[in-house]
Amino acid sequence: MTTLILSITSCSEKQAGNPLLEHFTTPHQTPPFDRIETRHYEPAFDQAIEEAKQEIKTISTSAEAPDFENTIVALDQAGEKLSTISSIFFNLNSACTNEEMQQIAQRVSPKLTEYGNSVYMNPELFARVKKVYESRDRQSLTPEQSTLLEDTWKSFIKGGANLESAAQKRFQEIAMELSQLGLKFDENTLAETNGFTLHITDEKDLSGLPEGAVEMAAMTAKEKELEGWLFTLHAPSYIPFMKYADNRELREKMYRAYASRGNRDNQYDNKEVIRKMVTLRLEKAQLLGYPTYADYVLEERMARTPQRVREFLDKLLERAIVPARGDVREVVDFARSEGAVYELMPWDYGYWQERLKRARYTLDEEQLKPYFRLENVQHGAFLLAGKLYGLTFHENLDIPVYHHDVRAFEVCDGDGTFLAVLYMDYFPRASKRGGAWMTEFRPQYVEQGCEIRPLISIVCNFTKPTDRQPSLLTFNEVTTLLHEFGHALHGMLACGRYPALTGTNVYRDFVELPSQLMENWATEKEFLDLWAVHYRTGEKIPADLVQKIVDAKNFQAAYLHIRQVSFGLSDMAWHTVTTPVEGGVAEFERRAIGKAQLLPYVAGQCMATAFGHIFSGGYAAGYYGYKWAEVLDADAFSLFRERGIFNPDVAEAFRTNILEKGGAEHPMTLYVRFRGHEPDSRALFERMGIRDK
Repeated sequence: MTTLILSITSCSEKQAGNPLLEHFTTPHQTPPFDRIETRHYEPAFDQAIEEAKQEIKTISTSAEAPDFENTIVALDQAGEKLSTISSIFFNLNSACTNEEMQQIAQRVSPKLTEYGNSVYMNPELFARVKKVYESRDRQSLTPEQSTLLEDTWKSFIKGGANLESAAQKRFQEIAMELSQLGLKFDENTLAETNGFTLHITDEKDLSGLPEGAVEMAAMTAKEKELEGWLFTLHAPSYIPFMKYADNRELREKMYRAYASRGNRDNQYDNKEVIRKMVTLRLEKAQLLGYPTYADYVLEERMARTPQRVREFLDKLLERAIVPARGDVREVVDFARSEGAVYELMPWDYGYWQERLKRARYTLDEEQLKPYFRLENVQHGAFLLAGKLYGLTFHENLDIPVYHHDVRAFEVCDGDGTFLAVLYMDYFPRASKRGGAWMTEFRPQYVEQGCEIRPLISIVCNFTKPTDRQPSLLTFNEVTTLLHEFGHALHGMLACGRYPALTGTNVYRDFVELPSQLMENWATEKEFLDLWAVHYRTGEKIPADLVQKIVDAKNFQAAYLHIRQVSFGLSDMAWHTVTTPVEGGVAEFERRAIGKAQLLPYVAGQCMATAFGHIFSGGYAAGYYGYKWAEVLDADAFSLFRERGIFNPDVAEAFRTNILEKGGAEHPMTLYVRFRGHEPDSRALFERMGIRDK
């Protein structure tokens, strides 16, 4: 069927004056951020929820016999306005929040949870879904339709539709409390991150720090009307301080503040939040007949079972733990040779690791940064998307944005067809949570023969420009941008029919494949030569410097690998408990990751109390997926390496079989269709420089 490509959606124009409830007349019907005020959100939510409930009632009470279109597709499209408002609000609550928005989130989340429960526990609606599901073998469904039907059925079962009334009531209570606890976890973490600063007034305490870090600290101090320099726990400030500051005492102070976020027995403490969340998740899973929360989650993942995840992580640990200990020993030995007479602690490791890297490869992050001006890196990412997939990017200043730092781009295909709007939000601020992520304000889908194109956003916390120089990225920030850009491509190139299955709506242990694949180009000379130029002279990055990047790409690879494995072990430990967690949160974590511990333990440190990925970010029982996807991406990139890193045939195969398909089919089916075989972990270890014995 031929579809007309549009970038619009329709909505009722009730409650005049509230832009969230009006038809968006902006370019591509993007959110009218320039008109939206905080006061608009709550009434918009209330009205959209009532409209969504009416849509659900219409489906559930229909006199027509239930079929795929009038029940399954209608359900997938129900609550479109509510989805739009939710996307706008919760994305901004992460990227540009304020106290009033956080209070609204606490009030609105129970309403959204109640609405979700009312859908899944609607007996008439469930009966219609069940009838369609039970007749699936008699219907001529496409693979995409079959997936939507299967997913809809499972979402009702996992949403408590089959529970007895008393169990349903308890299930609803759990869902309500979990939604509020997740918000509380994020609010506490943001408050803890913003709540610590290191104020330096003696210039000698800046010894070792690069000029850019010092200038940014001076600018931060000036913004707070302070003399001297102010360092924070936000990544662009914290990371260079830990890498370069010669003052060991101050490094320790910064580390202890960062590592103890949410674990300081104050008003922002997250330990009790974690205990409650883990207990409630377990109870939720057991109400549905699963022994653990991980069993509940992993049923819809490539890994399938907790046992398989444990075996996967144990294999990665066993293969790399000896080389990782060797990495640590190298840093310790180097520090000793340079006169360090103390035991290396976590606040020392990054400092001496960076000095070893400079000594071994004569490579300093500060040497690279002049060639990684943010605008150039962005151009490089756009250039890569152009060479691989034929995409073009044009900034449109008429598209409203939610903060003056944000830029909006129109993305078009090789033939000029509009594909998406891409928002780029690069710099840290007190109203933004830490880290980097891709999200969407609207997914791609087809409605009544019209294709709705997506609105995608990349949010980061990169080094800000100063009065004297532009934003110059570290190499890690370069790979981070490529990573999130890979997620964005997954969203922008979506080409499905149903919003629940397009873009990044895939298994969590598959979603990181497109993002981690993009990181591979960061160490490819052929790619860097195209765009990496000195921000002052315009000279291309020297060939010898590129070679140093390539030579150093496996530096401390085993150590970093085990660190990621430890995160996965922690996650699985929290979500494979069969009884509520007793005792201390930090002690539980220490036992969980003990076999992967490479550096001395420090009293007060606790990763879990700021581990937003698993306690507020959707990766519960799924953090292993980063390593799982690393196996996929190493195997996938080996095909690019074999045939050419810009090979159009390989790129087209990846686009059509992975990026465009979303969750339309099982990810292993899609991967094998692209690669010709199931993924092989040998490519990952070869990339890390760990060879078979």
